This record gives sequence, structure tokens and C-alpha cells, in this order.
Amino acid sequence: MANDKVILFSNKEECCGCTACYSICPKGAITMEEDEEGFLYPVIDDAKCVGCLMCQKVCPLK
Repeated sequence: MANDKVILFSNKEECCGCTACYSICPKGAITMEEDEEGFLYPVIDDAKCVGCLMCQKVCPLK
């Protein structure tokens, strides 16, 4: 799974910016980055991501 890209959301409306995914990632592969309007969204570093999908499991909107 480590070679497959993990997608947390397709549209920003699918993310509430709660940081649950950032907090649970065992490899520190997720950072919260600010968009042009000042909202924080998760960004996955594919090089660090091991594909455990904990981020998707903890997401309140999934």
C-alpha cells in the first residue's frame, strides 16, 4: 500500500480542518497547511506515508 497515494478528500468541503488525521498519523506524514483563505487542510507527504489509512479511519467526515 505504501506505493499507492492516500487521498483524504477530493474537495475542500469534505474536510473540516479538525486535525484528527494529523494527530493520529504514526509516521508524521501529514502537515496542516493554510490555503489562500486562511483555512488549514491536511497535506500528505507520500514519501513518509506507509498507507496505514489511520487518517481515513479517524476522519469524522468519512
